[in-house]
Amino acid sequence: MRAVVIARGHPNITARHKTTLEITKDENLTIEGDCIIGVGANRSISELPQEVKTSLIEGRMAKITLYLPAYGLKEEVEGYGSHHLTFRHPTDIVIRKSNYVCDRTLIVRANKAASDVDREMISLLKDPSTELHFIIEV
Repeated sequence: MRAVVIARGHPNITARHKTTLEITKDENLTIEGDCIIGVGANRSISELPQEVKTSLIEGRMAKITLYLPAYGLKEEVEGYGSHHLTFRHPTDIVIRKSNYVCDRTLIVRANKAASDVDREMISLLKDPSTELHFIIEV
């Protein structure tokens, strides 16, 4: 099962958070949002395909590919679903290194957070014209 979410960069992206990584449908970002790597996403966690949600609720492993098509840059993040996932948040998708689950959580026990993402990729994501493909494979 696969789903693609498309977001874009923002000048305030810092990606310094050590335990989470997030993309959002919100258009604006303050520097306090240090886990966010993409804004203006075309869908939220609540809008993902049901088959992806079902597989993650079963606790399956997921691979998230962060891809900048204009630059050919890729970064992979792996983690696990949980039977506690709800997929109810209307704007956000969050990856967590911890086991914490809320309505925004996509995967837990991830091997990377925002601070682990390649700095070249983060630098490019400071440009609002940079397109980010957030590819979910379960």
